[in-house]
Amino acid sequence: MHIVLYNPEIPQNTGNIARTCAVTGTTLHLIKPLGFTVSDRYLKRAGLDYWQYVSVNYWDDINQLRQTYPNNRFYFLSVRGQRQYHTVRYGETDFLVFGSETKGLPAKILRSSWGECIRIPMRAGLRSLNLSNAAALVLYEALRQLDFPEFV
Repeated sequence: MHIVLYNPEIPQNTGNIARTCAVTGTTLHLIKPLGFTVSDRYLKRAGLDYWQYVSVNYWDDINQLRQTYPNNRFYFLSVRGQRQYHTVRYGETDFLVFGSETKGLPAKILRSSWGECIRIPMRAGLRSLNLSNAAALVLYEALRQLDFPEFV
């Protein structure tokens, strides 16, 4: 599995997601620009001593990433998505794409990938979950479906 963070802004969220990626063997992809430096102490503190176990890739834009993995499926998390995340049948090489904390994913990306937009259900009138919570929730559902093959 792969997690993609599109223009993440809060280092603690990225650090928490990196830690989740470490314990699950998930590759983390960060789409620039980032709202922090990778040497940020909050980023490192949130990831604790797990950074050595995370495979992190940096990309200039989402198109560069998609061109590198043309045969992989990409799912875009958005409150505007029509399908709920748990109705998708995930594969081991799928990408879960999350937008920035304050802006989400750009409308252009959502329009061009509308059929792959998924959402996490929540109460009306509330904006969203914390990014690191949302990433963990969807990732663990995907891994549950795959029967956690490498876990004990």
